[in-house]
Amino acid sequence: MKLDLSSSLRLKLIGVILLTTLTALIVALVAMVVYDLRAYHRSWTADVTTQAELLGRMSASAIAFDDAQVAKENLELLRLRPHMQAAAIYTARGAMFASYTRAGDARSFPKLPEADGMRIEGQELVLYKRIVNDKEILGTVYLRTDYEMLNRIWDYVGIALVATVIAMLVALLMSTHLQRIVTKPVLAIAGIAREVVEQKDYSRRAEKTSGDEVGLLVHSFNDMLGEIERRTGELEVSNDALERQVTERTRAEQEILRLNAELEDRVRQRTAQLEAANRELEAFSFSVSHDLRAPLRHIDGYAHMLKEDAGPQLDDDMRRYLDTIGESARRMGVLIDDLLAFSRLGRNPVSRVPVDMNALAERALREAGGSEGEAHVSVGTLPPAFADPLLLHQVWVNLLSNALKYSATRGAEARVDVSGEADGAVSRYVVKDNGVGFDMRYADKLFGVFQRLHSQDEFEGTGVGLAIVQRIVNRHGGRIWAQAEPGLGATFTIELPNTVTAMEATA
Repeated sequence: MKLDLSSSLRLKLIGVILLTTLTALIVALVAMVVYDLRAYHRSWTADVTTQAELLGRMSASAIAFDDAQVAKENLELLRLRPHMQAAAIYTARGAMFASYTRAGDARSFPKLPEADGMRIEGQELVLYKRIVNDKEILGTVYLRTDYEMLNRIWDYVGIALVATVIAMLVALLMSTHLQRIVTKPVLAIAGIAREVVEQKDYSRRAEKTSGDEVGLLVHSFNDMLGEIERRTGELEVSNDALERQVTERTRAEQEILRLNAELEDRVRQRTAQLEAANRELEAFSFSVSHDLRAPLRHIDGYAHMLKEDAGPQLDDDMRRYLDTIGESARRMGVLIDDLLAFSRLGRNPVSRVPVDMNALAERALREAGGSEGEAHVSVGTLPPAFADPLLLHQVWVNLLSNALKYSATRGAEARVDVSGEADGAVSRYVVKDNGVGFDMRYADKLFGVFQRLHSQDEFEGTGVGLAIVQRIVNRHGGRIWAQAEPGLGATFTIELPNTVTAMEATA
């Protein structure tokens, strides 16, 4: 079967040559047109500006001596410039002093001059130029001229079309002759390739007729046929080995699927066990809370009743014992409340809404027993947050309560500062005090439950507050850390994502 691909290949070569020629021609024409239009614009605006400056200098004395006739004669010189449509000279107060219009142009002049500047209105260029003499503004020159940019563009379009047609005709004639030299030997190779494909006869070889790139193509084509003939035999041998490998891989994939299914089943079982354990732990927490609260209330109540009923019969030590019993019962109740609040943090969902952190911090400060109006407490401008306001309120209450409590030992010198800043994708909040501080060697225990760096006799507390703070911050995708030095106070820093995207990425 004879292969006839000459028409398609020739058309492709001719198309490539014509497209290349057209592209190069368009690039050259566009570059030339853009350069000429820019040069025209610069030279024309410079010429108009110069003309305005000359008119201003020539008319400065006329304005100074109120000689409108001289100014009008200066403007009449513009008749030698046929592109000038109209011109006018205004006084410093904006009154028309002298004017000129091209013959046949009956348009009116602006009532008042504008500030120095130039603008293009369609095919016209309008210029305002101040007349200044010895740093004194005497008036304004107004010019309106033809702006033939559009006409020049159309002229270039016509020239470009004619040049393109001529260049494409020349390129077509040359490409028709040149493509024959290239396509003839290539089509001969294509014919042999088609016969090899149809007859599966890899012993066929193409005839090498030249030593150029086409001859190299023929030599490479013949080598390829020899390599194909050699590898065909090797391929048949490797197919059998490949079939065995496919069978083994299929068995391995089936085993992997079985193991994955078994693993998923184990994960489901473990998840169910953890959920059951959480439910049991929650039930246990509420049960312990209820069972402990009643005895504690009884202890506190009976101690109070005993102190009131037997008050006259009790000495000072007995009263102190009863006060200690009541205080310990109340402290145990607070500890139970803190533990329940800590356990509930992992179950309640986080409801994120825009939060005014200044209002939240000031409300928490009042609840903690302080006030921004006090001399030793200051709250700076805090960036807003996108978070759960109830949870963040607890964070501010705990941090500010600690700051006020541990700085109270400084008396009148006590100081608590709250500040914040937005830094990229996070908002940073800082609570700083000049209280007792702590040793940074024990900082790893700071956010643990029941971990206290000061004794109960020195400062009251349950040791759960900072653990609650850290857990709330972590649930918002943020982090908290502290810096301190004994006797010099402590600084707690919180970072929270300040965008919805950042919070979702860390959730």
